Amino acid sequence: MNLAVWVERNARRWPDRPAIAVGEDVHADWSSSATRVAALAGGFRHQLGLRPGDRVAIVMRNRPEYLEALFAIWHAGLVAVPVNARLHRDEVAYVLEQSAARVVIVDDDHDELATLADDIDTLDTCIVAPDQRWTELASASAMPITDRRPSDAAWLFFTSGTTGRPKGATLTHRNLLMMSLSYFADIDAITADDAVLLAAPISHGAGLYALPHVARGAVSVVPASGGVDGGEIADVLRRWSGVSFFAAPTMVKRLASDPAILDADLSGLKTIIYGGAPMYLADLTEALDVFGPRLAQIYGQGETPMTITALSKADHADRAHPRWGERMQSVGIARTDVEVRVVDEDGAEVPVGEIGEIVVRGDVVMSGYWEQPGATADTIRDGWLHTGDVGSFDDDGFLTLRDRSKDLIISGGMNIYPREVEEALLRHDDVAAVSVVGRPDPEWGEAVVAFVVAVDAEQPPTVEQLDQLCLEHIARYKRPKDYRFVATLPTNNYGKVLKRELREQLSDER
Repeated sequence: MNLAVWVERNARRWPDRPAIAVGEDVHADWSSSATRVAALAGGFRHQLGLRPGDRVAIVMRNRPEYLEALFAIWHAGLVAVPVNARLHRDEVAYVLEQSAARVVIVDDDHDELATLADDIDTLDTCIVAPDQRWTELASASAMPITDRRPSDAAWLFFTSGTTGRPKGATLTHRNLLMMSLSYFADIDAITADDAVLLAAPISHGAGLYALPHVARGAVSVVPASGGVDGGEIADVLRRWSGVSFFAAPTMVKRLASDPAILDADLSGLKTIIYGGAPMYLADLTEALDVFGPRLAQIYGQGETPMTITALSKADHADRAHPRWGERMQSVGIARTDVEVRVVDEDGAEVPVGEIGEIVVRGDVVMSGYWEQPGATADTIRDGWLHTGDVGSFDDDGFLTLRDRSKDLIISGGMNIYPREVEEALLRHDDVAAVSVVGRPDPEWGEAVVAFVVAVDAEQPPTVEQLDQLCLEHIARYKRPKDYRFVATLPTNNYGKVLKRELREQLSDER
């Protein structure tokens, strides 16, 4: 099983259909794309001397060459290591060292990484795409697809590293195939008339969701800006039909108030898949008012790529359901290809309604962390991937996330889940964003601290107002003992709030 067979198959069936586009313009049809992928694969193997199983890293902004490199790597039997293009040079070096990548492919924004070949023993060379060397590789003799076993590594997905050094989740060809099949089963059917907009980084969510679209011959559209722009998306929707894209909740919220989107014809929009962080009910309701029943939520991790549970478009549209609001604050029901449980500290499944750690197993779960058997054994136990997330099931099988286990606050012997405090505070019209963490407290064990971003920094809500809001919606003991008004919250490159940095700030003060 080699995922590159999808490109070859599409070239035979739809040679003249668009395969890759930049905005409204076609970059390559399936025939030329398959020819280029096979030639690049030949160049990787015969000009660069790479062998099946060797790792090739990609550090590029979203662009057509990214997709060509990705499928050429698989065509040649190699392992792709997509790296977040916004990482610091030292962070990139760490990923290259950990993966023992022999080649790194970069764009002209990252050509300074070429010097890493002098510092990293395993790294042979840096290829800038597109340049003369890239052109030479793409002009090599085409080679047939390399046979790969389903259990062979295809993608090393390095975690975002919010709690320490990133680890490389080893995703096999079988893992990515099951992820794609699960998309068809639970999210959307896809046809060759559809399109996927790669607005988020290809190195993570957007790249994963490109795969089921490639499998069905849909066109992959790279925004000319390389990011999320309302006006550009409106143009894409006019040019292409059946458009889907992955976005973090912060992106969805921003687009829902973008004048270009509010004035746009959304008939070409098929699905917005959101995930990676909580989306608060008020923001979700506003997005549904703008986009209609086109939203689907995914809960997953790099270790089980985007595939644990889902809230379908039908779930989002079912506003008449008496528990619609509760369901919209859940992450949905277990996906077709996995088993999901909530367990206690001993690994025993807890009753419905009780809170515990979320565990998952299935053919989509990673084979392990690259060259880290200890970390693998800690995470995958008795065949179950321990997510580190805390949650509970309801009677209908909807899973609600409470928090990461590391974010749980225990105050006076009582468990406090930051998200429910955040939900209460966000009800205030003058609160733009909030993050809640625990601070060591000699009397209570931990005290609840809320970092609040006001809509208007000159006129923030009062502590009394926020306290009253909490008392109206959550138990008194969950109310923050301290409010910190800040201009922004620290986030990583994917928009996730770095609570670790907030805790460190409190620790430094002490």
